[in-house]
Parts: sequence; structure tokens; C-alpha cells
Amino acid sequence: MNRLLICWIGKADLQAPKEEQSVGKGPIARALSTRSYDAAVLISDYSKKVVAPFLNWLRPQTEAAVTVHYEPLSSPTNFGQIYEAATRVVTESLEHHGKNSDLTFHLSPGAPAMAAVWIILAKTRFPAELIESSEEHGVKTASVPFDISAEFIPDLLRVPDERLEQLTAGLPPEAPEFADIIHRSRVMARLIAKARRVAPRSVSVLIEGESGTGKELLARAIHRASPRRDQPFKAVNCGAIPAELVETELFGHEKGAFTGAGRRKTGYFEDADGGTLFLDEIGELSSPAQVKLLRILQEGEVIRVGSTTPLKVDVRIIAATNRTLTEEIAAGRFREDLFYRLAVASLQLPPLRERKGDLSLLLDRLLKQVNEELAQEPGYEHKKLSPGARNILISHPWPGNVRELLNTLQRAAFWTSETTIRSEDVREALLPVTGKEESKILDRPLGDDLNLPDLLASVARHYLTRALDETQGNKTQAAHLVGLPSYQTFTNWLSKYGVNR
Repeated sequence: MNRLLICWIGKADLQAPKEEQSVGKGPIARALSTRSYDAAVLISDYSKKVVAPFLNWLRPQTEAAVTVHYEPLSSPTNFGQIYEAATRVVTESLEHHGKNSDLTFHLSPGAPAMAAVWIILAKTRFPAELIESSEEHGVKTASVPFDISAEFIPDLLRVPDERLEQLTAGLPPEAPEFADIIHRSRVMARLIAKARRVAPRSVSVLIEGESGTGKELLARAIHRASPRRDQPFKAVNCGAIPAELVETELFGHEKGAFTGAGRRKTGYFEDADGGTLFLDEIGELSSPAQVKLLRILQEGEVIRVGSTTPLKVDVRIIAATNRTLTEEIAAGRFREDLFYRLAVASLQLPPLRERKGDLSLLLDRLLKQVNEELAQEPGYEHKKLSPGARNILISHPWPGNVRELLNTLQRAAFWTSETTIRSEDVREALLPVTGKEESKILDRPLGDDLNLPDLLASVARHYLTRALDETQGNKTQAAHLVGLPSYQTFTNWLSKYGVNR
């Protein structure tokens, strides 16, 4: 396994050759003379001409192969450019030296923003040892006294502001109506930009997405951002209405229209007149109900059950379904002409597993909601998540999406007697996920994507993190829990597998 030292070149390094008795001076030279590395991969914002004297001076002092990647920056504090450059260099280095190379990131050379990005990368995408050096204390492993979530959003650093401005071109600078939709992922930003564009218009909207993705939340935001905001918003779950009552619930009925109809009843369409009608699970409607709905969209009028007199209604339709309506059309269960009437504007809500970066924000917001809702319960104490618990929640696939996440946090908060929700509390609160082959350690097929070192490393990180979490950072106790002989051995494993201490 190759040992790689990766870092930026700083001013102190460039000054080292000019100093008297300069051997071992400067952060990079000091690290290479103190520790053994197979290669030193350096990143420079300086020109080749400026760096050349330093390289000529450095290379004879070390047996490590020294290479330089020149990555010009607009400024030493541009996090986006620094992140892109560092990620690119680390990725290329692993491809060249081997994916299982042992990485070390040097925090001392370069600007503080560069050190911050190294910390983020070491705790998320590229497990690595972090080192720092000084003339007074030499080279030592850096202790990062806080946990960084296992999830990090490169898009926050990578996407320039102007790209986001283009994404929302033509929109007002703020959209408070959509503030309840917690997100920071690009896929959700694009979706909300589309929703904001269509909100001021009265065209029908079709929202497709898995159960629990927040279709009604999005529909309500569209209504609040529309000229109809002061008019009714009526939500109806088409799948929850008995088949024999669908027409009377949607369109209303006249007195005596059928047995038990003792009085006239207005339907959801009339109740929503002037406003928005949200038809959830539209794919559950029967064929006769689909025909009547199509007529309303075409003519702008409803006919109550038991009547022949049409009534004019001004209703905007936002429909939603967890089915794929094009497949339902092919199977003959949904009318094609109704689909095109509904899907004038079509929005696809992504599942939580595809909303890269949103999970951390949702965890914090939903746990706050749970704490507020349970605050009045006798004996309830405000709950927070331990780092281990948070990482388990982040790694879960969430087939039930945001709804399942909220329910899991509620269960964990209920069952935890302490103020901190720990790994075991989360495991007990999670519902089993069926058919998740990737979660199995044994019996995986040989070849293809099987990588035994990576598999063993993931198992080690999993149990090391759990042990630290369960013992609240006591390494002696944690070593005992995972069967390691001593505190020092446990510490070595933490370093080897890049687990935050």
C-alpha cells in the first residue's frame, strides 16, 4: 500500500531554500524528513517559475517521488475552487498510485481555507490522516475536536453563485412560500425553480414522486405563491375515498340522488372554487371518475350526482401520484387524454436517497420539530443526535422518504431516556429494509465491483464508530467492545481507517 502525502505549497515552503541551514525547514520538507512517504503530491497556486527553485531544493532531501499539480485560484479563500482542485488531485493520485493508498493531508502549508477543505475531505470523501507541523513542535497528527457528518455537499462549494442565479432567472430574489421545503441539493433547487415559474399561472400541475417525498407540501407552496393564495386550498386523497363515493365527494350530489342523500352536498370542486384543488393519488381514480374529471378540465364546469345542470367552477388542479402514469396508460388503467390535461406542467419529486446533501438539514429540522411537539409530554427532555447516530441515519436508504425519517426520529426520541440519541437507539427505531442486497457482507458475488480491502475498511469504520459512540469517546472501553487488546491498538485502528476521534 502506497503512502501519499498531499498538500498545497505555501509561502513558508517557498522561503525555505533561501534560509540558512534550511534542510528540513518549511512544513513540506519537515514532514518528508520526519515521516516516510512513497510519494509527495503537491498542489500549487504559484507559477512553475516560482515553484522551480523549491522543487530543486526539496527533491534531493527525500526518497519520496515529488510531483506538482498547478491549480491557479482566483483567490486563496475561494472555497469552491480550492475544493474542486483538491478533489481532482486526490482522485487522480488514487487512480495513479492505487485506490487503497494510505492518504495523509498536510494542514500547515497554504491558506486557512485550504486547511478547512482538507478537513472536510478527510472526514467525508477521502479518509485520511491529518497532520500539522511547526518549528517548535515538529510534525504531529492533527486532532480535530468535532464531528463532521458523513454527508457533505460538494455542490455547495462547486456551484458558483452565477450558476444558481441562472437557475432561477426571471424569478423574484426570494420565495418565502417555498421556505418549508428544506433543501440544499441541486436537484431540489432545480425542481423548486420550476415550481416557482409555474406557480403564478393557472395551468394544471402533475407532481410525481414516491410516497413520503412531500408532494402535498410542494402543492401547498405552489398555491401560496400563486394569485389564488387568498382563496381555498382543498386537499383530497383519491385513494382514501371508497369507489362508490368518489363522484359525490368530488362533484357533490343533489338531495334524493341516491338512498341516504337527505340533503344537497357540494363537492370538493365547488368548495375549491376560485382556489386550488389538490388531488393526491390521482392514479387511484376509477375510469368513470376519470371521464368526469376530464370534462371538468375541458369545460370548466361540474355536474352534481343526480343533476343535469352544469355549474361553472374556476379551480386550478394540482394532481399527485406515486405511480408512473405513463405505465398506467400503457396498462389501460389511466386515460391518456386526462394525463395530458393534468401534465401541462409536470414536476418529478426525487426520493430522499437522490437528494444529495439534504439529509443533514432535514435531520436537524425534523428533530427540532419532534422536540417541539413532545415538549409538553410529561418528563420529556430535549433530544440531540450523537455523531454515530447521525451517520447511521445518513447511511440509511429511506425507502419511505421524509415521512419515514420523521417517524424514525419520533420513535427514537420516545424510546431514549437520555438526552442524546445514540447508535443503538436509532437501530431499534429503524424499520427493516427488505431486499437491500448491498447491506449484506457475506455471500456477495466475486468479481465485478467486489473490493475486499474497501469492504473490510467499511466494516472496521462501522464498528469503531459505534464503539466510540457507545462509550462516549472512552477509547479503553471502546477497545474492549470491539475486541482490541489495548487503548493504543484502538487508536492505531482509528488512524488507519480514518475514523474521527
